[in-house]
Amino acid sequence: MGHVHAFDVLGDPVRRRILELLASGEQASGEVSAVIRQEFGISQPAVSQHLRVLRESGFASVRAEGTRRLYAVEAAPLREVDAWLDRFRGFWEQRLDALGTELARGRRERRLREEGAGDE
Repeated sequence: MGHVHAFDVLGDPVRRRILELLASGEQASGEVSAVIRQEFGISQPAVSQHLRVLRESGFASVRAEGTRRLYAVEAAPLREVDAWLDRFRGFWEQRLDALGTELARGRRERRLREEGAGDE
């Protein structure tokens, strides 16, 4: 699966929310549907369509247990997205390092000001 396709799948807020719900563990389609319909105000067929996209794109798997259909997250496409993001990780790590340095400098300056104020 290409990265563009993965981001097309994840680009939809309903599908991202379904994956969030499944992240805590396997869930029946009925449970997922009830939450999504309440939160997004969309129809049952619309929810089913989103579940199908997640299934067909490999982001979710489904298995039957009696009359219930249980959905679960599939890690592989998410690992691909993570691998794609990995090449950019250096950008925010540098920024976080710089932020840490600025915060430390600010704390040091504040401490020096406070110590100086006590001399007057």
